[in-house]
Amino acid sequence: MTRAVVFDLDGTLIDSLPDIAAAANALLEEEGVAPLPQSRIGSFVGMGEKVFLDRLITATGLERARYDALMARFMVLYKANTGRTRVFPGVLDMMSTLRECGLALGLCTNKPSGPLQAVLDALDLGRWFDTIIAGDTLPMRKPDPAPLHLGFERMGATEGVYVGDSDVDAETAQRAAIPFLLFTGGIRTMPVSDIPHDALFGDFSHLPELCTRHIRRF
Repeated sequence: MTRAVVFDLDGTLIDSLPDIAAAANALLEEEGVAPLPQSRIGSFVGMGEKVFLDRLITATGLERARYDALMARFMVLYKANTGRTRVFPGVLDMMSTLRECGLALGLCTNKPSGPLQAVLDALDLGRWFDTIIAGDTLPMRKPDPAPLHLGFERMGATEGVYVGDSDVDAETAQRAAIPFLLFTGGIRTMPVSDIPHDALFGDFSHLPELCTRHIRRF
């Protein structure tokens, strides 16, 4: 019997918003458009790069007719910007503890595989995961439950819990019928109190106990 914890990435395990904002503003600068505040760019995050660029275009008046060229350039900038991203305090110790408890660890993110691999390499995070589901692993993305189901399936898990930071993660967990633990320090556009969750935490030292308490058979 395999028991597993699957994590979201951006805003859950890593503070990547400074780099995402830097990539977006670099694109805007190249296009002769004024930069946006990091907080505004944060409101575009969570549904993958296509929705992100759609929201960026709407907010700034970039030429939608040049969508493909803008996306190609943004992806180059997205992959290149990793130097400001940091692992949240306590994450590495938490994952080590979960490993010692015999839990398999997975990653399920809407981040596309190119920028995902770049940031995992920069932070040496990939080694912690038994499986990684990127935003382009399947045709569909969160909040569709298929990527989360695939993560647990690849690990052969029969019991599990999902950890994330946003309403998108919460909806994914609900649709997948998986317990959801909400990190209060992440990237979101609505109050924590409005996001469905089985438990919430702001300190990663509390997460192993919460995982043990809320993990459930599928």
